[in-house]
Amino acid sequence: MNNMHKRRLFGTDGIRGTANTAPMTAEIALKLGQAAGLLFTRGNHRHRVIIGKDTRLSGYMLEPALTAGFIGAGMNVTLAGPLPTPAIAMLTRSLRLDLGVVISASHNPFEDNGIKLFGPDGSKLSDETEAEIEALMDSDLTGKLADSGKLGRASRLVDAAGRYIEVAKSSLERGLRLDGLRIVLDCANGAAYKVAPAALFELGATVISIGVEPDGFNINKGVGSTAPDHLCAAVLEHGADIGIALDGDADRVILADERGEIIDGDQILGLIARDMLQQNRLFAPAIVATVMSNLGLERFLAGLGIELHRTRVGDRYVAEAMRERGINLGGEQSGHVILSDFGTTGDGLIAALQVLAVLVRSGRRASEACRVFAPLPQLLRNVRYNGVSPLVQPHIQTAIAAAAERLRMTGRVLIRASGTEPLIRVMAEGEDFALIQDIVEGLCVAISRVA
Repeated sequence: MNNMHKRRLFGTDGIRGTANTAPMTAEIALKLGQAAGLLFTRGNHRHRVIIGKDTRLSGYMLEPALTAGFIGAGMNVTLAGPLPTPAIAMLTRSLRLDLGVVISASHNPFEDNGIKLFGPDGSKLSDETEAEIEALMDSDLTGKLADSGKLGRASRLVDAAGRYIEVAKSSLERGLRLDGLRIVLDCANGAAYKVAPAALFELGATVISIGVEPDGFNINKGVGSTAPDHLCAAVLEHGADIGIALDGDADRVILADERGEIIDGDQILGLIARDMLQQNRLFAPAIVATVMSNLGLERFLAGLGIELHRTRVGDRYVAEAMRERGINLGGEQSGHVILSDFGTTGDGLIAALQVLAVLVRSGRRASEACRVFAPLPQLLRNVRYNGVSPLVQPHIQTAIAAAAERLRMTGRVLIRASGTEPLIRVMAEGEDFALIQDIVEGLCVAISRVA
């Protein structure tokens, strides 16, 4: 591998951009299929890849382009159609495939699309492997592709949805049903629009489904986990016990209690961690979260004897840390929750089912059961910059260190550059909101002066 090759196309969650403009073009998708197909052709068996997608219009363009690329590399292609990201990760493993591909831009609007790849173990590819794929895409593939007699074939997996539904349901203990629970389910007009309502219905719940009429354009449009007001209003309107909102590819979830108030990923993590501890299902007395998770979660877990390991933002980094440390629960404040007993990536439906199981077992209302800690006040501001990052300036580093010292015993400061835009994200949290407000505003002013 060319170790000097820097990733240009791949970000923290695959390749993403506006559909039909670089890098989200049919040409790049074709090259990606060829390069990834060649890289993952290891051994003499017939190599196979599965491709799933969400409900965006541009999926019709990218899916055949990727298919052609993989076939040209000599791989057989299995087409799964619209399915959640975690379902493709699961099927990659259970079908013993060489590669899994998801065509989705997750929570972004329909104009965008993305491509993310999973290895044979169902895990997202490492930064190094993505760099290898990019290097191959930039190279001359003449003579490396399959001979005409060794091209792959494409076929459709007709029972893909049913396989995933059974795995999701089996994440609950035998005999546990959701009878009597009235649930509003928002599928964001995205990838889970069929499988999520079916799974909850089969478990006995009364399901009021919204965001289940995709038309290619309406994914995440005013619905889903990034627009939870719609969910909250529907919970109140229908007198539901709980609301569940997935995002476009269903790898994240946000909940609303019966009062129509949001329950974020940190509360979901805390609730599931305590439940797994009580059932002796935590492999280690620890979970993994990112630097964005609230300090209140860390303190709550510490009170239970559970350690919180933090990673940089991105569920792939959470998953990597979980594997390295032998931890079976991790996630993000945004609602990515990874339960490695059941899957290798964030799974909104399976995370929601664990919360529903707690409600059934405890007989408590969502407003009582799902708020396990009081979050510390947290303030986040973005500062846009041109050219070189202001964080390289010594006086900015001095200001950040001084701010951290002011919060040393009662909170924390987190300053980081966005992975996708020329933005510096300035975050502080602590017990005294006036203090964190003063700190954030002061740092934003200092950064903007050099931006």
